[in-house]
Amino acid sequence: MLLGYNTNGLAHHSLPAAIELLAGLGYRSVAITLDHGCLNPYSPYHEKELQEASGLLKQYGLSSVIETGARFLLNPSKKHQPTLLSPRAAGRPRRIEFLRHAIDTAAALGSDCVSLWSGALPKGDSRENGMRRLVESLKAVLDYAERRDVTLGFEPEPGMLIDTMDAYGELIEKVECPRLQLTLDIGHLHCQGETPIAEVIERWHERLVNVHIEDMNAGTHEHLMFGAGEIDFPDIVEALERIDYQGGVHVELSRHSHVGPTAAMQAITFLKSLLKTNPK
Repeated sequence: MLLGYNTNGLAHHSLPAAIELLAGLGYRSVAITLDHGCLNPYSPYHEKELQEASGLLKQYGLSSVIETGARFLLNPSKKHQPTLLSPRAAGRPRRIEFLRHAIDTAAALGSDCVSLWSGALPKGDSRENGMRRLVESLKAVLDYAERRDVTLGFEPEPGMLIDTMDAYGELIEKVECPRLQLTLDIGHLHCQGETPIAEVIERWHERLVNVHIEDMNAGTHEHLMFGAGEIDFPDIVEALERIDYQGGVHVELSRHSHVGPTAAMQAITFLKSLLKTNPK
């Protein structure tokens, strides 16, 4: 596995500064959250920034994934909107367009995957309608991903239509495409009581292309520094080693940007201590 860090936890750093910081701390992968100040595909400087990022990733020998969970990139007043569940009139084509841009970015950087989620069901809408829109939208995105030879890592997220592993299982039965893989968030599993987490990892290991990791408390979707929540991590790291997971394990501390360098250092120190106790 490659220890990595999500740039949404370094929001006060430019992407080049974040890459240099993480490489210096010993990280081997970067989860790049496309945002206003980070490879914004709508910026006139996007191509220049993309070339700079590509050069730095190669210089430091870092892998990458592309994350699409920016809060207000597509709508400055509504968090995470529009989504793949939004009606067309509410902007769903804009989300699809954005995901195509993310796929282009991943192709340019040689990233392991583009990570995405469903979004929350619009108020008053039915689950049936939401699932229909999601499947329809994903097929369009997957068609483009196929043309660009990019893998998608779908992330179940608390509060969204696809929130649990059971819901993810339902989705992949409706969208039968090998390019639709799995982004697994360790904290989300604990938050929703999907335990033992090691068994979930082993059950879904064949689809696993991206891992998010942080501490969390049961029933509360708040990303915490290791040791500030309830999760017992040694068994989880051991399970990832047991399945010989080769992808990125990305620390996601999106509310720690104000202490970003310190948080990144503390996180890798903690994770490396677990790897040392479970050598390959």
